Amino acid sequence: MKSIMIIFLILSINIMAQNEKAEPVTVNHVDLKRYTGLWYEISKIPNRFQKNCTGNTTASYSLNDNGTIKVVNSCREEDSEMDTAEGIAKVVDKKTNSKLEVSFVSILGINLFWGDYWIIGLGDDYDYAVIGTPNRKYGWILSRTKQLTEEKLNEAYSILRKNGYNPNDFIMTPQD
Repeated sequence: MKSIMIIFLILSINIMAQNEKAEPVTVNHVDLKRYTGLWYEISKIPNRFQKNCTGNTTASYSLNDNGTIKVVNSCREEDSEMDTAEGIAKVVDKKTNSKLEVSFVSILGINLFWGDYWIIGLGDDYDYAVIGTPNRKYGWILSRTKQLTEEKLNEAYSILRKNGYNPNDFIMTPQD
């Protein structure tokens, strides 16, 4: 009996470790035309490149003729000035359009330092999106409006949990 319990315990630990290592699961398909436009940041895992942002954080996406996506991120800083960063995104998984890479560094027209941007959750009407990365170091909840209903926020948190994120790691973003 002890042997069965030990084997069960080892298998359980192994399954839990594999689930933690498994990559987040992206949505089945993203219609990029519907995805483009203005998004408001509802919450995020704090990160170094947004450390000076205190609120009113947005992301605007538009399709380029060459199939890439223009990205314009903006936020209010502590001094109440708006900071804007322009970048480019490219679709990595063309079958689903749900795995992208984004770069905000360009030297002589060559983009460097690409970061993962995976769409792991998407409202039926493209009213909210949940963004993650394979290592779960970064994450965002975005909305077409400045606030999400409690129901939609709970849906987003559920998506995060299913993908190995802890919603408590996310901080809310003030929107005026």
